[in-house]
Amino acid sequence: MTSAEVLRVEELTLHFRTRKGVVQAVDRISFSVPRNGALAVLGESGCGKSSLARAILRLLPRNVSRYSGQVYLDGRDLMAMDDETFRREIRWSQISFVPQASMNALNPVLRVGDQVAEPAMLHLGLSKPQAIERAAQMLSYVGVPQDFIRRYPFELSGGMRQRVAIAMALITYPALVILDEPTSALDLLTQANIMNLLKGIKNEMKTSYILITHDIATASELADQMAIMYAGQIVELSDAKHFFHQPLHPYSQRLLAAVPRLRGHQAPEYIPGQPPSLIHPPAGCRFADRCSFRFARCDLDPPLFNVEGRQVKCWLYE
Repeated sequence: MTSAEVLRVEELTLHFRTRKGVVQAVDRISFSVPRNGALAVLGESGCGKSSLARAILRLLPRNVSRYSGQVYLDGRDLMAMDDETFRREIRWSQISFVPQASMNALNPVLRVGDQVAEPAMLHLGLSKPQAIERAAQMLSYVGVPQDFIRRYPFELSGGMRQRVAIAMALITYPALVILDEPTSALDLLTQANIMNLLKGIKNEMKTSYILITHDIATASELADQMAIMYAGQIVELSDAKHFFHQPLHPYSQRLLAAVPRLRGHQAPEYIPGQPPSLIHPPAGCRFADRCSFRFARCDLDPPLFNVEGRQVKCWLYE
């Protein structure tokens, strides 16, 4: 792990037991997050993006079948820690989380200020008055008026609730924040305001992000690096600048082709077929059945090939 990285993940795997079989939600994934940078994890619904976040945070359900790999934060081996040490020293104090659907994440019977203050009391050891004062400062920083500190979540708009969730994630000044669909279910103006807020936080607080999304426009606003996820695997790793101009993997090309354009007359394209079952994924390339470039080699599982510093899991680049 280099000093330019805040997080490095190697061969991370998370499988779940179900009545129908084992779901390979996260399958041998490796990537890194640049310090004071943002990595966007992009892909269709059901490809394992949220499971990846839970694997990093160790928010695991009881039906885990396999959980393995290496996760390093600033050089510390997180997988070697026991659960209590990880909870006390890492989760929320060093890696925090902004979940999808902030209304569901906030307790409806607790005041906003108390909920934002709670991580500071638990992980920083602050007294309640000190934590409430810090919560007020953090809420003000993310654009929530001071008098909202005594309100309940149902009294706030969707955009304000999202800002509260961001304030909760930032109150311990973590090195890394994982954002799971931070602008979903918000109107376009509120989405733009939230993205501007996140960019400001990144620049001022030197915070690193993992942005989990299926929205390409959201990813393009914030990301420095792109990780394209399909059927539990990462199929392309690239810097954002080159990715949006020239995606390499056929799946990445299809994703960008499906985005409506403000200029030009080319109609958006759709991706034929549907993702494979994660209970019985194909033995070879998992995108092969939907790919127009398929050939005999695709019956084997491709590695990640290096293409001018970018990585792509496709036999076309062998």
